[in-house]
Amino acid sequence: MSVRHAGTALACALALAAGAQPVASPATGEWNFRVLLDDAPIGEHRFVLTAAGDERRLSSEAAFAVKLLGVTVYRYRHSAVEHWRGDCLRRLDADTNDGGDRSEVRAERESEGDGPALVVLTPRGRSAMPGCVMSFAYWNPAMRAQQQLLNAQTGKLEPVRIAALDEGRVEVRGRGVAARRWRVSGPEQPIDLWYAVADGEWLGLDAQVRGGKKLSYRLK
Repeated sequence: MSVRHAGTALACALALAAGAQPVASPATGEWNFRVLLDDAPIGEHRFVLTAAGDERRLSSEAAFAVKLLGVTVYRYRHSAVEHWRGDCLRRLDADTNDGGDRSEVRAERESEGDGPALVVLTPRGRSAMPGCVMSFAYWNPAMRAQQQLLNAQTGKLEPVRIAALDEGRVEVRGRGVAARRWRVSGPEQPIDLWYAVADGEWLGLDAQVRGGKKLSYRLK
């Protein structure tokens, strides 16, 4: 997974690992992450989930800047708004500036010939994705049962394998928190996600990126 892809990646029926209890999908929430590259801060990524009737709205804003010898060599900006009904994505509007390369993804659930589908528009064209489609919604435990996830930066439906690994401790807000690790494997390098053992809260992620560097999110 490149630094660029990590911005979207920076991407389960409620069943968890054997012996674990189901975790409910949050109705509302806010996640503010420090973003680090090899433990050096490079930016922030903020997610805000609100509810209106039977739908939820997630807005996210990411801003990274990588410097070398005090000179900015790479910038990343990503903003997205997702509308959800239950655990199904109904609409997506995403804009990305990836080191000067701009992209847009628009998606909306519409009626197609064989039934409702999420229709995705990108500069490359139009595609229809039938059934219940999820993005890389790390905040939602239902994601962990999926075999395909929509990449909000590229508009592609990517095959994934998601599995529970071990438990450990993650440094969050100046203290160590007992956490369970899940791994998302797909076309790019694996992403490790950390969730609090106590209540299932999403605490962070780790991924290897280009040049063998480590990209990390940690909840502020």
